[in-house]
Amino acid sequence: MELLLIRHGLPEKVVTTDGSPADPPLSTIGLRQAELVAEYLKDVRLDRLYSSPMRRAHQTAIPLAREQGLVIETEEGVAEYDRDAGSYIPVEQLKEENYEQWQNLMKGEMGSVDFRVFYDTAVSSLARIADDNRGKTIAVTCHGGVVNAWTANVLGLQPVMFFNPNYTSVSRFKVASTGEKSVITLNEHFHLKGLS
Repeated sequence: MELLLIRHGLPEKVVTTDGSPADPPLSTIGLRQAELVAEYLKDVRLDRLYSSPMRRAHQTAIPLAREQGLVIETEEGVAEYDRDAGSYIPVEQLKEENYEQWQNLMKGEMGSVDFRVFYDTAVSSLARIADDNRGKTIAVTCHGGVVNAWTANVLGLQPVMFFNPNYTSVSRFKVASTGEKSVITLNEHFHLKGLS
């Protein structure tokens, strides 16, 4: 089967005052990115479309679901590590505003979040999706951390954040019925050319 992981579009910065989960929506640019990735993938026949339950991922899936005539299936296991955080700062903005925190994030140091638990949850959820869809082409709109976790698992790397996928980038993987996994492409973002 072929598994496409699509990172969500650019979200808004959200900081809650009561400590409730930030769960930001897509920004205006993020909504445009979601439209562009749906257009980019229009010639790929998807059999099913899954999404993280988080707003930014679900909103990214909407144009793709419309283009492909699919129902968005929510997959709890591919929510981002910051699911319960009271703030969300786009990673590029975080790098500019708090470089030390960004460095820690890229090492997998996420404060109270146990990255290994997050990694295991994301990988086992995607493995189950792959197992349930043998011989099919599946897309999952998710998050940079999820893309890192799955890619690290496929490549046999330590469970760390080792690259920063572009917003609405597409990373493609093959999963054999015998369980072998391979990378087809990482971080395709040709559809974003010229978008400022």
